[in-house]
Amino acid sequence: MEELLRSTILLLVLLNPFLLIVYLIDVVQKLDQRQFAQVLTRAGLIASAVFCVFTVVGDAVFSDIMQADFASFQIFGGVVFLLIGLQFVFRGPSAIEMLRGESQHLTGAIAMPLLIGPGTISAAVIIGKRNDAIPACGAIITAVTLSVFIMIGLKAVHDRVRPRREQLVARYIEIAGRITALFVGTISIEMVMQGLRTWAAKF
Repeated sequence: MEELLRSTILLLVLLNPFLLIVYLIDVVQKLDQRQFAQVLTRAGLIASAVFCVFTVVGDAVFSDIMQADFASFQIFGGVVFLLIGLQFVFRGPSAIEMLRGESQHLTGAIAMPLLIGPGTISAAVIIGKRNDAIPACGAIITAVTLSVFIMIGLKAVHDRVRPRREQLVARYIEIAGRITALFVGTISIEMVMQGLRTWAAKF
């Protein structure tokens, strides 16, 4: 039970709904509460399905199909996370426009690369190694569901506060984005170090 809780927290931390809501601020401002909830729920379902697949067969995908060590993917994921964190530290919320790009299918644009990325896929594989398939998938679905509900709640708070305190909201988004980006950078370095330790242990 303790391991499942740790696995759920691991993915929830990497999803980081408080950072994701900053990444999605343009979507938050354009869509009403119902539309936002629908789009986010569909993106969460897509992400959950992908994570569950990697949880069950992820290690085999790397070793048998890609013929590469999982440690290599951890290092790559850490580097990508680090670049995202650096972009957000120096460019602020505008950095996400480059990362997400323009898409006619908003659900897919949110699911990838915001929810589904090297860091979260790595976490899904690790969760699969630590737990049996069904409990692991349960932990993943719980983490994604919590993340989605938190973001929907933050959207509701944003809509209530913004008309009266627009400058305050904009300032919060700027500061929160840069602070949480530092956290992302820390996680990315840890991913790189874990990958290097795993790779070095083979020799």
